Amino acid sequence: MEIILRKDIENLGYKDELVTVKPGYARNFLIPKGMAIAATASQKKILSENMKQRAHKEEKIKDEAEKIAKLLAKETIKIGAKVGEKGKIFGSVNTIQLADALESKGFKVERKNISIKNEPIKEIGTYEADVVLHKDLTQTIKFEVVGE
Repeated sequence: MEIILRKDIENLGYKDELVTVKPGYARNFLIPKGMAIAATASQKKILSENMKQRAHKEEKIKDEAEKIAKLLAKETIKIGAKVGEKGKIFGSVNTIQLADALESKGFKVERKNISIKNEPIKEIGTYEADVVLHKDLTQTIKFEVVGE
């Protein structure tokens, strides 16, 4: 059964995307919860018109995300943490602290769009994280955990 998604659904698709799912999943879960609508001929026409109008806006957003990605690639973010002996951190560094550090540098990134490689981080050193800036654009950034 073809449906049009009204929200981003993980492992299925993004908002206003035409996807094919099993009829029971669509009728019993997605449509009653307001996550999707049935893809009738009239709904497909409305969707195509909306997509034409949105394409221009999407292009601007993607260009802006690419500029931010270039700036992020040059930056090395420093995160301060309380350190005990032998370079061990009390607790661990997580996406919340990384998002705050990025915001202090002038980059507004939600923490749910950040995934730290080799998690959990419990020692000082240099690490990498992936930041999703756009649905088609992911930037790998380097950050350094330093002792305070």
